[in-house]
Amino acid sequence: MWVVSTLTMLLLAGILPDFRLRSADGDSATDIAVTAALGAGAFGLLSALVWPLLVRLLLLVPALVLGVLVFFLNGALLWLALYLNPVERGSVVPETAVVVAAVMSAVASATGAALAVRDDDAYRRRLYRLADRRRGSAPPCPTTPGTVFLQLDGVGHDVLLDAVDQGLMPTVARWLGTGSGGDQPSHRLTRWRTDWSSQTGASQLGILHGSNHDVPAFRWYEKARREVMVCNRPTSAAELQARAIEYSGHAGLLAGGGASRGNLFSGGADQQALVLSITTRRRDPAARSRSGYFAYFSDPANAVRTALSFGAEVGREIVQSTRARARGQRPRVSRGGLYPFVRAFATVVQRDVVVAAVMGDLLAGRTAVYADLVAYDEVAHHSGPTSRDTEKVLQRLDRALALIENVAEHAPRPYRLVVLSDHGQSPGETFRSRYGLTLGDLVRAGCGLPVPRRARRTHSGAEARAAVRAALHRPVEEGTEHYRPSRGSEPVVLASGNLGLISFPDVPHRMTKEEIDARHPALLPTLANHPGIGFLLVRSERHGGVVLGAYGAEIPLDELDDDPGPLAAFGPGAADAVRRTHTFPHTADIMVNSFHDPVDGEVLAFEEQIGSHGGLGGAQSRPFLLSPLALSPPVAEGAVLAGAEQVHHVLRRWLTESDQGELPGAPGRERAA
Repeated sequence: MWVVSTLTMLLLAGILPDFRLRSADGDSATDIAVTAALGAGAFGLLSALVWPLLVRLLLLVPALVLGVLVFFLNGALLWLALYLNPVERGSVVPETAVVVAAVMSAVASATGAALAVRDDDAYRRRLYRLADRRRGSAPPCPTTPGTVFLQLDGVGHDVLLDAVDQGLMPTVARWLGTGSGGDQPSHRLTRWRTDWSSQTGASQLGILHGSNHDVPAFRWYEKARREVMVCNRPTSAAELQARAIEYSGHAGLLAGGGASRGNLFSGGADQQALVLSITTRRRDPAARSRSGYFAYFSDPANAVRTALSFGAEVGREIVQSTRARARGQRPRVSRGGLYPFVRAFATVVQRDVVVAAVMGDLLAGRTAVYADLVAYDEVAHHSGPTSRDTEKVLQRLDRALALIENVAEHAPRPYRLVVLSDHGQSPGETFRSRYGLTLGDLVRAGCGLPVPRRARRTHSGAEARAAVRAALHRPVEEGTEHYRPSRGSEPVVLASGNLGLISFPDVPHRMTKEEIDARHPALLPTLANHPGIGFLLVRSERHGGVVLGAYGAEIPLDELDDDPGPLAAFGPGAADAVRRTHTFPHTADIMVNSFHDPVDGEVLAFEEQIGSHGGLGGAQSRPFLLSPLALSPPVAEGAVLAGAEQVHHVLRRWLTESDQGELPGAPGRERAA
């Protein structure tokens, strides 16, 4: 590695005009070579000895800021290495020092990796040294198995099977015993069913904290607080976590020494990195813990590699979106603005930091780890759940699983690797693309409120206005009068994938169907009869709750098992999911689920997404749970695993099984001296 670093420094000195290894009056080739060798050696020693200390001093710095500082600190170390050179100090301007240091770190990392690959003993010794460093003065590691839960965000059960069949995920194929090597299966695949709110906020809260009660969607309006709650907003995530802890009566799945990586919620873990719900607790030392970053940034080459991959991913997205426009691909949504950078962060930076943190947890011997990899979900929203773009993401996720599996083999205790998803994604064009107006436009038209000109010109907008005019000519019943909308009473319309929520902020309680009809007589018929809407849920003074559909369908919730009505197209479990959501205190005045085609699984997103989730319909409600055969089956044969809270109970049971001893039937494992 020293030789390669020396040659790299000589090459860069010949290419870059602001980087010299000899004085202006010239030196012999031997002197230049010695200067490069000593400079490369000094830089390597400083990187090995000083760099980890610098990173530990900067653990309180946010991950993105630290990622940028890496380059400047690395450049400073190179300048110091040249300054300490006893033969020839050389010269380099600061900005060139950053470039030289980045290139040398990347080359050194690649060289070290190549050498380690060809020397299993060296690789194993390095992992053991890292494990000792992670544990420090901690008590001896237990011999009972630890458990790692890896969440592949948004990867549905069917998408996973298709990826295995196409050879995109050989690691998962090997675990299932369907790989080319003829291996015996080590894992079982179980499909589970989400709640009505099929999105990360509801699913992950239920999985990690045992309760997603009163989470009706990804975003919703709370009348008492006069606030819109959004699951990926730090303040909302902190509030939801506190509510779940109070409702469930325990801290979470990871309480007692666990680690939470890249999640919305902590799960009660002591070790947390990139966890959204703790970002607002500035005064809490645990909330400021960035120890998970150390496993990644302790090697400066990691930041260099991630930066290069980040740039490549931005370029890849620009090329892919341009190609989609040129081909006239349909459905399609806008992929400009900041999206290429958002995608690159999700598919590169978040993945690299989370995987490195999990590797550190394995080498430290932590009992339970839960990590979320969000890459697929972000790309599928804009490219589609089964596009070529997402296939590349699935391949990279499989390589991440293989890397974690490899590190687990060198951990100081045995590990069980459980892979799961929080929801799937359903394809389909957007509601706006198909009908020319948004759900908000349709609601305003149904309320007799002004709508944009483009919406008035659509067929749906014209029908809504006609329905309002017809409704306002109804005879006025005794004791009532026509309601005249005011600015303060305008409805709040929110979207969570193909789930819409309509709330009237000037009414402090959840309105009933009768109250809505009295105020806006055309609204519910306009929504229920629209071809892009599957069904509505509203409260009823007479029946408690009713599902509304086209052609006047109105079915009380307690009769859905006998007559599912508009819910029939949404499959088994839909009635239970709707009934449960009806009991939530913050369910919207009107809950709107889009149309669903059971033949091709298509839904119509109320957001600008061609791969969506958040409501009922299609693959979004069918995630997976991939568990080792050594663990007990998630549910009895023939039973259905339904709801994130039930998944939590299964994972908690598996952790209890881990506490009881070694893996059943697993051979003894001895650590090398």
